[in-house]
Formats: sequence, structure tokens, C-alpha cells
Amino acid sequence: MKENTIDRRIVRTKKALRDALTELMKEKIFDEITVSDLTTRADINRGTFYLHYRDKYDLLEQSEEEIIEGIKNIKSKKKLLKKEDIPTFDYMNEPIPFVTELFEYLKENADFMTVILGAKGNPAFHIKLKSVMRDIMAEGILMHLKEDELFVPLGYISAYAISAQLGVIQHWLDTGMEESPEKVSLIISRLVFGDPSTMYKEPKKSLLLGGSEE
Repeated sequence: MKENTIDRRIVRTKKALRDALTELMKEKIFDEITVSDLTTRADINRGTFYLHYRDKYDLLEQSEEEIIEGIKNIKSKKKLLKKEDIPTFDYMNEPIPFVTELFEYLKENADFMTVILGAKGNPAFHIKLKSVMRDIMAEGILMHLKEDELFVPLGYISAYAISAQLGVIQHWLDTGMEESPEKVSLIISRLVFGDPSTMYKEPKKSLLLGGSEE
């Protein structure tokens, strides 16, 4: 019982410090934030801070790694599409289950994600996020595609899909997450796997034929 109490206290302390870091990064650039700022905002003493983190950089890195590990855990427990599912999966009307759960997780951590992906955030986090998303795609749909049967090289498909997803994630966060995780998951499916004609509720003949709309 005592050990569980200590564990819960550690979790609360770390959450308070991450929340403090998030709030302060909304107000100033990371380089201007001090450990004193963090402990004052989190209402803890410096000794407690140094029990868990070496410095503010360690706090930032561990906070980012918690997000990355959370995404990896979604991947590990959520069934990805199997090869036999791909030909019959309706990407235009069915959100991919993993992507929906990913956006649910991002919504739970929206304040931190908005800051870390924003102008005052850490550009290195984009690289970490791209890497884990690339791994997920490699284990999911991309591993079932045969590159010699594709018009576009697999590497470009992966790069396009990942960049599209990151762009949608950032836009969704920046605009206040108006759409549900399920809705924005479906939007990504339509963007990545559709074509220009699928952006309209009613297909545009000129687009389907490759001409210009007049």
C-alpha cells in the first residue's frame, strides 16, 4: 500500500511539472524557462525536482518520450489492418481504428502536443514523431504493398502519408479540435488514400477526366 502511495505521488509530481512546462512554454521560449520557474509554477521545491530530473532539458526529453511511448503502446495493443483486409477496407467511409485511437490519445495530451509542435516547441520532436509513425506504417499498410506494382515508389508514399498526418494533427490541435477523433481519422483516410475527386461530396467529372473545371 505504501509503495502504491509513493508511485501515485511520483506520477502527480511529474504531471505537475509537465503541466508547468507546458504553461510556461506558452508564455516564453524554452531557453528562457528556469528550474525556479518550473518549481514555482508546479508548487514543488527544487529538491523534489532534482529527484526526478537532471535539469529542464531532461524534463522536456522525458515528457516527449512519454508521448512517444504512449503512441507505441497504442500500436502494440491495437490490431493493425491485415493484408486480407486492405482490398475490402472502405477508406472513404471507415476511419482506421489505430488512427482514431491515436487522435483520442493526442486529445488527452492536447495542451502539451499543441505547444511542443508549435512555434515555441522543439523541432527535434517532429523527427521523433515522424520516426514512430514511419515504423507504424511499415508494420501496417505499407508492408502489404508491392512496390513493383505501384506508380509511386513506396518511400514517397510513406513520406507523403506521414507528412499529411502530421499536418492534419497540427491543424486539428491549432483549431481547437473541433472534429472528433473518429472524424479526423476519417479525414486522414480520405486525404491519403483518395484522389482529388473524393474531396467533393459529389464527384467532379472534370477532375475524374483529368480536365479543368469551368
